[in-house]
Amino acid sequence: MSSFQNLIQSDIPVLIDFSAEWCGPCKALAPILQQVAKTTEGRARIIKIDVDKNPDIASQLAIRGVPTMIIYKNGEQLWRQSGVMQANQLVKLLESFM
Repeated sequence: MSSFQNLIQSDIPVLIDFSAEWCGPCKALAPILQQVAKTTEGRARIIKIDVDKNPDIASQLAIRGVPTMIIYKNGEQLWRQSGVMQANQLVKLLESFM
């Protein structure tokens, strides 16, 4: 968990996408997050975590469904939602935490 703590200890917003290989909506979210990453480059970070490969983190954060996105800043959870969102909504959301 300490490497996860290092990831979220950032003064720019960090969006973590908890997903799984077998998840259809997760696959749909991937290109959306790539677009968001390009739009917010240098102002926010986007990290994908596979819940099947990282069950401890998923369990500690009570990830019940995928995709689940959580935004952190300075180690603090600011926002959390399950499901797919549009790129422009995610960009606006991240910008609100910048």
